Amino acid sequence: MQTLKDLAQALASGALHARQLVDEALDRIADPNGEGARAFMTVAAQSARVQADEIDRKRAAGVALPEFAGIPIAIKDLFDVAGEVTRAGSRILASEPPALRDAPVIARLRAAGFIFIGRNTMTEFAFSGLGLNPHYGTPASPFDRATGRIPGGSTSGGAVAVADGMAAASLGTDTGGSCRIPAAFCGIVGFKPTAHRVPRDGVTPLAHSLDSIGPLANSVSCCVAVDALVRGVTPRPLASAPLSDIRLLLPTSLVLNDLDEHVTKAFERGVDELSRAGVSISRQPLPELLRIPEINSRGGIATAEAYAWHRPLLERFRDQYDPRVANRILKAAEFTDQYVREMHDARAEVIAGFEQATADVDALVLPTTPIIPPPFAAFAHDADYVRLNVLVLRNPSLANFLDGCAISLPIHRHGEPPVGLMLIGRRGTDERLLAIAQGIESALNQRRLC
Repeated sequence: MQTLKDLAQALASGALHARQLVDEALDRIADPNGEGARAFMTVAAQSARVQADEIDRKRAAGVALPEFAGIPIAIKDLFDVAGEVTRAGSRILASEPPALRDAPVIARLRAAGFIFIGRNTMTEFAFSGLGLNPHYGTPASPFDRATGRIPGGSTSGGAVAVADGMAAASLGTDTGGSCRIPAAFCGIVGFKPTAHRVPRDGVTPLAHSLDSIGPLANSVSCCVAVDALVRGVTPRPLASAPLSDIRLLLPTSLVLNDLDEHVTKAFERGVDELSRAGVSISRQPLPELLRIPEINSRGGIATAEAYAWHRPLLERFRDQYDPRVANRILKAAEFTDQYVREMHDARAEVIAGFEQATADVDALVLPTTPIIPPPFAAFAHDADYVRLNVLVLRNPSLANFLDGCAISLPIHRHGEPPVGLMLIGRRGTDERLLAIAQGIESALNQRRLC
């Protein structure tokens, strides 16, 4: 798995050409034995080849190009691209007119020289942590394809595209774990920034209070680069945080409940390795976390804000929704304005308490998900879908509720089921969190180092 820096250097030196990268990506997407048909809603084969040829011509002529010019990137089907229909993984929006302009984050990636290889499949309207889409198909996690396991969601196709080499990185959204869950289930890195860090104009919303835009990629440094670009900032290498300077809190409240044996083994091994390497890790209860499931017990802020946006569509197209997505959204039909205000007030109290309780540490450390990716067969019944969706979302959704930043790093060994280690930082501490993640990635000897 090559990083963006690796690819950029190879392109600049002439050891690699953009057309070669694009053709390799398209070949993987088109492979009948692969997951491309399920990982992508649309594939921009012709335009990608034209762009690649033009970049190669300019590079050969000595024209100065952006650092990442010629590298294929995939985007979640939530982002507006001029001339394309943004379907959000749904049949309902398929007949909408094409976008008139690029979303700001898309324009910035285009200006950075990335080649858009296609639009990724996703959970319909991004409202599930599992990644299942009955309309357009669901790609399988790279792990145990003989059985067939879910990729995680909602940025399902993006994670599979990166893991399978169909794109060097993908741009996703994260409202309750939608970058980090599929990253954990597919063995890559997923970053969720503080929500206000990246502009969300031109992006189909799920819940405006919780939505954020983040990358999925092969390394922390790749995420650092994409995060900088979508913010409109020139990417700069981050110095990894010295391990002896890192202070982490492992909460004993909620986040370690119901772990399966694979997650327990990989996570505890990773924590032990970090402790031996000099990272300070304390274990103690964090009562603020216990309030979050109580506040969200009837569906939470995400459901309330999703219903406000979807209500007109549900009135007209209820029968065209994924029933499991529609049923979640409709939970908010009976919410009163007072109840929604109380949820927001309670959220503000929890955030204040969390920030006070964690003032002496850099971040929380916890498993990204309590379980490895379940097989597709586990979702035959609606009750199992609901149970597993709640379980998979439990840990990563804490970061969104707390208005923080978070990143998932793969910590399993070769041949083991995929397991993610997640770091959650307070809001606005993104740079520190990424520096810590880069140091931890190096300490755990991941194959995806830059």
